[in-house]
Amino acid sequence: LIYCYRKPKTKRAKRFLEKREPKLKENTKNAMLIKGGNANLTVTEVLKDIYAVKKPFAVLYKKKNITRPFEDQTSLEFFSKKSDCSLFMFGSHNKKRPNNLIIGRMFDYHVLDMIELGVEKFVSLKDVRNSKCPEGTKPMLIFAGDMFEVNEEYRRLKSLLIDFFRGPTVPNIRLAGLECVLHFTALDGKIFMRSYKVLLKKSGCKIPRIELEEMGPSLDLVMRRTHLASDDLYKLSLKQPKALKPKKKKNISHDVFGTKYGRIHMQKQDLSKLQTRKMKGLKKRPAEKSAEDGGASPKKSKSG
Repeated sequence: LIYCYRKPKTKRAKRFLEKREPKLKENTKNAMLIKGGNANLTVTEVLKDIYAVKKPFAVLYKKKNITRPFEDQTSLEFFSKKSDCSLFMFGSHNKKRPNNLIIGRMFDYHVLDMIELGVEKFVSLKDVRNSKCPEGTKPMLIFAGDMFEVNEEYRRLKSLLIDFFRGPTVPNIRLAGLECVLHFTALDGKIFMRSYKVLLKKSGCKIPRIELEEMGPSLDLVMRRTHLASDDLYKLSLKQPKALKPKKKKNISHDVFGTKYGRIHMQKQDLSKLQTRKMKGLKKRPAEKSAEDGGASPKKSKSG
């Protein structure tokens, strides 16, 4: 196949192509939220609430799209290229799999991981009459349950959820900016998602007293089908460019407590000629001086 590369004719097209070029530090991952051809009201509301949590790094498709991601992934890959999104959530509903959500991610515009979840219970943002977090708030993610560490499918789901909700990478954190908590619990074959707003109360000292207030959305999920990438492809997707890897510094080591040690190479020193503190007790005796001078015997003092 011969690919023809056309130079951009306008500055806008040039900026568009530069934005899509590979970078050492990639942009914040965007997510696309897609409704299936038979999505019901519950699935539609779930997608709207996830979009509200994920904004502004999300695209919500309002029209229904007749596709089956586990059978044919070409439409997802097309939408991924069109909207420049590497994460997706697809909602559908049928008799065999009611209230169905498929969450996944892309690698090089091809589906990498995909996990199907069933919604058993849902409480929307509108149903909880509490104050909400402002748009674009970076959430804190908490995972509870041994299944996230023991089971490979749950471990990959944890990685996928972190990728989906982590938001932008920030250099500094301020205490007042920690407003939103997303809590995921794996228990008895189910995944419970809860979202809370962090309230900073007066405590009488510098550190405030923290309270959590539920704000929605709230989801009870059950895992259904999975489509996981092979170990080789997954390892390839985690590969970092050499320019981002920290350069190894010679003769520097760290212990288990994080203490930094440096090794200095010096020429061999004659410790006998080392200048010490001038004290009466450190003065050399006549026998030591004669031994250093070549073995000459010390002069005898004249007798009176």
